[in-house]
Amino acid sequence: MLASQPNPPPLPTFHLQHYRRFPPPVRSPHSFRTPPPPPSHPHSTTLPDQDNDGASITENSTLRTHNSRSTALLLRHLSAQDQEDPHGQNIQGHLPLLKQDREKLLEISLRSKRTPQFPGSIYVDSSSPLVQSVFTGGNSNLDQDEDEVDDEMLVKALEIRRKVTAEIFKEAMRKGKFGITYCENLVSRIPEFIDYVMIKAVSMKKLPEFSRSSYNVRARVFIDESEVVSLIRWLKHNSLSYPQIGKLICASRGNLYSIRALAEWLKSIHVKGRFIGVALTRAGGNVLERSLEELDEIVEYLESNGVRRDWMGYVVSRCPEILSFSMEELKSRAEFYLSMGMDKNDFGTMLFDCPKVLGYLSMEEMNQKVNIPSSDFYPQCYAYLKDFGLNNEDVGRLLAFKPQLMACSIEDRWRPLVKYFYYLGISRDGMRRILTMKPMVFCVDLENTIVPKVQFLRDIGVQEDAIGSVLARFPSLLTYSLYKKIRPVVIFLLTKAGVSQQEFGKVIALGPELVGCSIANKLDHNVKYFLSLGITLPVLGKMISDFPMLLRYNIDILRPKYRYLRRTMIRPLQDLIEFPRFFSYSLEERIIPRHKIMVENRINFKLRYMLASTDEEFDMRVKEAVERRRRFESGVTYQPPSDSQNDDSTKTSSFYQMPDIAVENT
Repeated sequence: MLASQPNPPPLPTFHLQHYRRFPPPVRSPHSFRTPPPPPSHPHSTTLPDQDNDGASITENSTLRTHNSRSTALLLRHLSAQDQEDPHGQNIQGHLPLLKQDREKLLEISLRSKRTPQFPGSIYVDSSSPLVQSVFTGGNSNLDQDEDEVDDEMLVKALEIRRKVTAEIFKEAMRKGKFGITYCENLVSRIPEFIDYVMIKAVSMKKLPEFSRSSYNVRARVFIDESEVVSLIRWLKHNSLSYPQIGKLICASRGNLYSIRALAEWLKSIHVKGRFIGVALTRAGGNVLERSLEELDEIVEYLESNGVRRDWMGYVVSRCPEILSFSMEELKSRAEFYLSMGMDKNDFGTMLFDCPKVLGYLSMEEMNQKVNIPSSDFYPQCYAYLKDFGLNNEDVGRLLAFKPQLMACSIEDRWRPLVKYFYYLGISRDGMRRILTMKPMVFCVDLENTIVPKVQFLRDIGVQEDAIGSVLARFPSLLTYSLYKKIRPVVIFLLTKAGVSQQEFGKVIALGPELVGCSIANKLDHNVKYFLSLGITLPVLGKMISDFPMLLRYNIDILRPKYRYLRRTMIRPLQDLIEFPRFFSYSLEERIIPRHKIMVENRINFKLRYMLASTDEEFDMRVKEAVERRRRFESGVTYQPPSDSQNDDSTKTSSFYQMPDIAVENT
């Protein structure tokens, strides 16, 4: 009964595909490699396979699994070989080709090296029928979007080719002993030069010797012939950073030899170190296109106008924009300053102090800061230099002394500052004094530098109406550090010099110059000297309150005056305490001559009336005192003089009846 049954039909193909997950391979030159079948299990059963020459698959065997993309790629590859028309021609499959698949195949076709493979991976060669069919238009399903796809694929091809060129350039740099990180950073800075290499490599295809060479070979040859790697090494040796090198290479527009020539020229005018890169990158794009003769002409003109040769490197490194000027523009800028009465030496010194004044500003801005007057000074507060009553010569001397004024912004610095000074009660003459004595005040920040110091003056007791006069009298106060200079001096005067808090505002208002004195070299020495004379600390504080300049004199000047007061004039210490301004008068020109007159006439005055008067007033006071003494000696009734200052009534002294002794003591 069993023998009479017909042979069972073969297993359908879909059952086999259910077990194997992919169609049977076809042996062809472009077939994909498949892993060998796993060993059979002793208890496993095999199924016949019609398409694999009797091969069998076990039920428990682990079969290879493909994802949807690899399966679609495999089916497309095999469809060209499994399906043939009666005439023996291949029929392309009708499976859709995804956009990302086309981009992947394009990248494979332009790839410079084969991607490393692992066992069982799928690799498509650029010469395979699948890749060729994508770019020859063999798939008829994509003809309807041919124009759009071609544009996108061209852009994608260009991006891939640029990546390939960048990799070739990195490889050339690595051969030049550059690190991987440095190569990556530099190549990211030179996209224009990478495109230039790509264009040149493509154009080399027209040359007979490179007609059969690949793109990679042509790109390597061009990079080697341009000597860009050696140029990068030379620039790096001259302290140029990779951003500067990248900027220079892109600005050269392929003329790499101009970079080395300009760098060598900068060395010849004493530009050194990292400033070579600063000068090359900031000089402007056209400086690489200028000849060395034009640059030498600029240097010779500056030398003829007071800029020394050894200063030239400093000037060019701080203001490399000078190299991009034409001779006409350079002469017009120089004449702007020379026309103010500034001589060549002052011009050269000004340019050395602040090279930006020649190349940083435009001619319009330079004229605006100097020549444009304002119609009404106080309501509008337009702070131009000539608004302060300065003529051309004064402006020239001012700019020669402090050229940084030209680099300050009118809108951001000058106008707000002048408005603030006007609010503090500083007149135009006071502003002119500040401008001429300390022009740097007009270059500092108002909110962060000047306003806190003015508020500090208020906090220590300076009257509101006296702040303006303090600033006009001592403008340097606005340039000192509040925490490193001003506050330490204030603390010293309060704690070490005996000045009371109630009198401190008066001290600063009368002598703001104390703030500029050094504590260690000036204030502390003077305080110790006065204490050594027997003056107590509270008394010294009152003396400083009456005469704050007492602490500003050198001890070498104080000591002879004190010795003459005590030994020759034989005056008590109390006279010095009552009149500390005694130290402010000249010993040879005021103190000694007037003391001799008093000794000769046998009269005596307090120090205040002896010194704090003009010569005419002193002579009149001497005559009146002599007349009163004569009347007293003759017994004539005393008549008070008309002088209201007779509270210091004259009196005779037995000492002054012996002038010879006084002269000998002198």
